[in-house]
Amino acid sequence: MRLGVIADDFTGATDIASFLVQNGMSTVQVNGVPQDDRQLDAEAIVVSLKSRSCAAEKAVEDSLAALAWLQQQGCERFYFKYCSTFDSTAKGNIGPVTDALLAALGETQTVISPSLPVNGRTVYQGHLFVMNQLLSDSGMRHHPVTPMTDSNLLRLMEAQAAGKAGLIASQTLDRGVEAVRAELAELAAAGVRYVVLDALNEQHLLTQGEALREMKLVTGGSGLAIGLARQWATSGWDREQAQAAGKPQGGRAVVISGSCSTMTNRQVSRYRQQASSQAVDVERALQQREAYAHELCDWVAQHADEPLAPMLFATSEPETLQRIQQQYGAQQSSEAVEQLFASVVRELQQRGWQRFIVAGGETSGVVAQTLNIDAFHIGPVISPGVPWVRSVTQPVSLALKSGNFGDENFFARAQTEFVV
Repeated sequence: MRLGVIADDFTGATDIASFLVQNGMSTVQVNGVPQDDRQLDAEAIVVSLKSRSCAAEKAVEDSLAALAWLQQQGCERFYFKYCSTFDSTAKGNIGPVTDALLAALGETQTVISPSLPVNGRTVYQGHLFVMNQLLSDSGMRHHPVTPMTDSNLLRLMEAQAAGKAGLIASQTLDRGVEAVRAELAELAAAGVRYVVLDALNEQHLLTQGEALREMKLVTGGSGLAIGLARQWATSGWDREQAQAAGKPQGGRAVVISGSCSTMTNRQVSRYRQQASSQAVDVERALQQREAYAHELCDWVAQHADEPLAPMLFATSEPETLQRIQQQYGAQQSSEAVEQLFASVVRELQQRGWQRFIVAGGETSGVVAQTLNIDAFHIGPVISPGVPWVRSVTQPVSLALKSGNFGDENFFARAQTEFVV
């Protein structure tokens, strides 16, 4: 066991786990802090929490519990994973959790590295960019829970944490590993607690990984995992060997889409041209959940032997979503759909379904919870940040996709290129 990762949400955990496997580290993800004494066979363990937008005190408590459990598993290096858009408020939770982990480990310095260039997240002169926009100019400025109105990571970190932030700019990363290590030492001597790392390309992430291989705690998005995994993988960056335990097996499949993001709308639209599909009726989900779920399962079964799996979707365009929420209430309609999907998934598993392709962070969490899957091996990557995963204890495989991840042909490709 080399690395323990504490991730602040479910799909974010799967995101970083996929990058670890893709770069050579066999990886298991667990949902929440296990309450038993299980021993897991992997080079890395990722603990998925729900600590991104809860109260800071709860986020700290859960993160420290995850740290203690990972230490019991034999982990000696740790990675606090948050979103590549640095989702947080003026009070946290990234700063408070980072401070708590540093204190628990007896460390005085860590790095801040949210960059993921393959998905358009870069850091330049300490400012976070989303594609070609500053974070503060992107759609994240309107986020209902964590609106990001500042792009300067040094300011953001100092506002919610207890120490001083500094910067290692891209010019230093261009000079190589020793230049980065020397500047880390200089910043430590100056009392800098949080070192923001520029990154404009994958080579910068590889340089970071080599420079930070001995650091006890790092923090960032999933991109830094690329460089660190290549430093720590005992299999010599053997991707096939690392992902073998998580490869999806054959068996009946179903696609379930609960996200209403822009990309998921495009993916659903494309897949409807390729396979049988059925839109969810929110009113029936509210009023006749169990009977309606049974009816939907019968429909899925009727299309089970077609070349591509049938799809159930609650995905809709913004105008339709707004009308549904006005008619039934935003929270009520959302909960009704999630509970409907839980009933459908439960019955399909009883009928022998073994592969579930799921779009949406909340929907993914509901599906995994309903299937009682609290630990899984990470398999081959379908799209950046989205791998196939396979339960440690059951013959069940999942593809769990957050809303805006993947390309338009994601649902079909997941079935045609990776199943053995």
